[in-house]
Parts: sequence; structure tokens; C-alpha cells
Amino acid sequence: MTGTIVDVPGVKVGHAQNEEALTGCSVILLDKPSVCGVDVRGSAPGTRETDLLDPLNLVSVVHAICLSGGSAYGLDAATGVMQYLEEKGIGLDVGYGVVPIVPAAVLFDLAVGDHRVRPDRHMGYQAAAAATSEAVSEGNVGAGTGASVGKLNGFANAMKSGLGSASLTLPNGLVIGALVAVNAVGHVMEPKTGEILAGPLDEHREIRDSVDMMLQHAFSPIPPSTNTTIAVVASNAKLTKAEAQKVAQMAHDGLARTIRPIHTMYDGDTIFSVATGEMEAAVDVVGTLSADVLAAAVVNAVKAAKEAGGLPAYSSFHN
Repeated sequence: MTGTIVDVPGVKVGHAQNEEALTGCSVILLDKPSVCGVDVRGSAPGTRETDLLDPLNLVSVVHAICLSGGSAYGLDAATGVMQYLEEKGIGLDVGYGVVPIVPAAVLFDLAVGDHRVRPDRHMGYQAAAAATSEAVSEGNVGAGTGASVGKLNGFANAMKSGLGSASLTLPNGLVIGALVAVNAVGHVMEPKTGEILAGPLDEHREIRDSVDMMLQHAFSPIPPSTNTTIAVVASNAKLTKAEAQKVAQMAHDGLARTIRPIHTMYDGDTIFSVATGEMEAAVDVVGTLSADVLAAAVVNAVKAAKEAGGLPAYSSFHN
């Protein structure tokens, strides 16, 4: 077991990134079509195919999920994932070929690196082709390449974040995993201790509590268009679309335990929930544990990040 989302049977992950421009994308590739739900809590989302995932709508399975930087431009990466899957004959059979179902969500990383370079169709194709069941790389990779946190004291005083993953295996064979790109406006903390791992820096280059900073202002100091945390939680449970959506809702608790503030007007926080359908499991169990695993993945994302784009990281303060 790798301790990452690929421990869920049938789940593979691939990354592609431009390390100079500091942007990239991550693809969750599924060995077989799988039930998927989504829950969007942030008020500035950039998404694709999320309406399709409503339990009221027809298509019940997806073939891959794409997480990307580049703001709305980065949604183009999902087209490359579709191209890769179509070449493999994977997708919904519509009688005139196949249509791969690839939901996607993006985060805003244009403030880091070169904003003129964004994940595109080619990068999405590369990430899909690179998908593997090996342990997921974390930190400054894929959708986390340009991620940052702690922007309440201006972007110049923010910190570098990244991509993280975690998993949990129960004795009965239930496996739950999470993959997250952490690009929050707020700070990130260790939920067990309350220690702030990364957040806004003050004039002494010390990490501050974002909520304390908000209390000092009579107005919202949140800078627009610099944020959004996007994630996938997966399990080998048998779930309906409605149950998968419920798991996505419950998984947001993992973000609330680790990121403050969360789900703001300037975040587009989005979680996809995938169920590969191998074993019976109660939806409340899957949802509760998905929140725990996602919280661990958020912590891993911050701890694995390296200094980049002029922003210090957790590792800058913990040698």
C-alpha cells in the first residue's frame, strides 16, 4: 500500500506540469467506468461536467477526472484527457464512437510563475498518458505546481502549497483515498494539534492566523481571483450517484478541519467523489472516513511543498 489514492483498486493518477511557468494538471484515471458525485462549496468555481453528475441526470459513471491550474483556461486540459481516452476506445458508447466523461475543476494559479502559460489539451493528454498505480507524487506537481495559501496579508506574504494524497484501508477491505490541490486564501493547520502549518506572513515573516487577521478588519481583506482548493475522494464502495454526492458533501468537513477560512466568496472549492463499486459499505462510513482522509491529504500537500515563485513553504521553516 502506498498511502495515497491509488491504493483504491482501479484508480490511477498522472501528472503533467510546466516547472518554469509553475502550473500543471493531475488526472485520475479509472480502470472501469465508476459512479461519481460532486459538491461545490466555494462561490467562485471553475468546473466542467458537474451538472451531469446531478443524481437527476442520465449518465451515472465517469471515466476520468481532471484537476488543473490555470483558472478557467485550465479546463482545456480535460479535452486532452478525452482525446487520450477516445484513442483507447474508452467512453460512453453513443452509437457514433465513444464520448469519454471527464469532469474537471480548476484553481487559480496565474499569480505564480508565468500567467501566460496554462494547462492545455496537450498537458491534459500528457497527464492521462502518465497515469500509474505507483505512489502519487506530492508537493509541487500536477495541479499543485502553482498552488499557494495564506493570502490575507497580500500575495507577497503568501506561502507555497501543493498537491497531497492519503489513503485508509479498513480490515474488511474498504479502501478510501483522497487527492487534493490546496490553493486556499486562508491558512492550513494540523487538525489534531491546531498548529498552523502555512498561512499569511507578517512583517517579521512569521506565520499568522488568517481569522485573527480578518477580525482586525471591518471589511473583507480577501484578494479576489487567487484561490480554490480542488479534490477527489475515492473508495471501492458500491454507491449510487446520490450517495456519491453525499460522500462529497461530507468530505468537505476535511477541508473545514484543516483550512480557515474555507468556502469563501473568492474560493471555488470543489470535491468529486468516486466509487468503484467493489464492496458494500454504508454511505455514512464512507463519507466520515473520506473527510478524515482528505484532511490528511491537505496536511501532506502543505508539508510536501517546496519554495517556488518567490514564496516560502512549510519546508522553509522546518529544515
